[in-house]
Amino acid sequence: MILPYVPWPLRRGTYQRVYHLAEQVAARFKVDLFCLSSEPEDGESLGRFEGFCHRVRFEPFQHPPWAAFWTDRLLNPAPVTVRHWWSDEVLRALKEFTDGKHYDFIWFCDLVLWPYVEQLFPDHPVKVMDRSRVDWLFQTEELATLDLPGLERFKRRENLSKIIRLERRMWTELSQMIVCGPDDKTFLLDKGAPDDGIFVLANGANTTFFDADAWPPMPTREPSALFCGALDYTPNVDGLTWYFEAIHDKILAVCPDYKVILVGKNPTPLIRSFVDRPGVEFVGEVPDVRPYYQKAWMQIVPLRIGGGTRLKIAEGLAMANPVVSTTLGAQGLELHHDWELLLGDAPQEFADCVIRYIRDKELREAHGRQGCATIKRLYTWESLGGSLADRLNQLLTGTQS
Repeated sequence: MILPYVPWPLRRGTYQRVYHLAEQVAARFKVDLFCLSSEPEDGESLGRFEGFCHRVRFEPFQHPPWAAFWTDRLLNPAPVTVRHWWSDEVLRALKEFTDGKHYDFIWFCDLVLWPYVEQLFPDHPVKVMDRSRVDWLFQTEELATLDLPGLERFKRRENLSKIIRLERRMWTELSQMIVCGPDDKTFLLDKGAPDDGIFVLANGANTTFFDADAWPPMPTREPSALFCGALDYTPNVDGLTWYFEAIHDKILAVCPDYKVILVGKNPTPLIRSFVDRPGVEFVGEVPDVRPYYQKAWMQIVPLRIGGGTRLKIAEGLAMANPVVSTTLGAQGLELHHDWELLLGDAPQEFADCVIRYIRDKELREAHGRQGCATIKRLYTWESLGGSLADRLNQLLTGTQS
């Protein structure tokens, strides 16, 4: 298993997915784990992974400077967002780590690691990529949603064109792509990816940790909503910008004592500019998000750029915390409007959903209970890991037959 980071502590949604799936797969297969290590504290986590993996190596890695656009990028066929993860030293270390070993499958995470896999395992029959997001979809939605100056838009289109070429070439060499939701699969199929080469595996929740019984709701006295996520991640920044510019004041006009609680690391200057607005409580990074799920009346997920992980919805509902989301924000999870959560895609619709929860305690509690039951039934990591292990066994059987 090859990862572009050390997925511990579990401070990002992608870390949650990768760590828990690695743990589940390692219970069924003998796993060698190779991680690019860019954080000073990564070494402290080595023992955690040695506890369930056969062999582990954390290879030091730092991103190179971004390539100069006109002189070092424009004529290079590789996407700059993939080149940014390349290191000759990492390639040598990965070759040393894997030399002489026989692997039933090569499992790696995300497009950025494909150049390493392509070079070191060109003839391996079972290459599997777990995708925390589909880069082609993600970058397309960024271009369609973000207000970008002309040169930046041109640069992004240039990179996207190279992503498209790389994706199409890679599809012919992969045995399987694992994606987070049916929307990811639909997008890839529409672009020509092979149907039998895509396996949908949703994200889940650690229901032992996010446990509604151990952490029963203790709502704040005044109505509140939680936004939880990395505050420098483009979809989150865009979603919060849309929320504060088009939705927040609509809620305050009806419920002036309402507040939104912002929990997450690395707020951008734009996110910090929202902190002084009425009805905003900024918390920042926290060691444990459960007390905030416990006290918020609901969780809001105002995302307009999709694909990839939806960990926070699963985690919040596992704690019986009801959710207001855009349809796109909840894609990939079998959750139904007005049964386990509320969905609103236009600003007034989203505001009305929040107001509805504020005014109807019984509805909030019912959706929390029903959502919690669905997460425990469909989206535990044990269940998802078992499905992944079954799929990997099917790939091996097909290859050996």
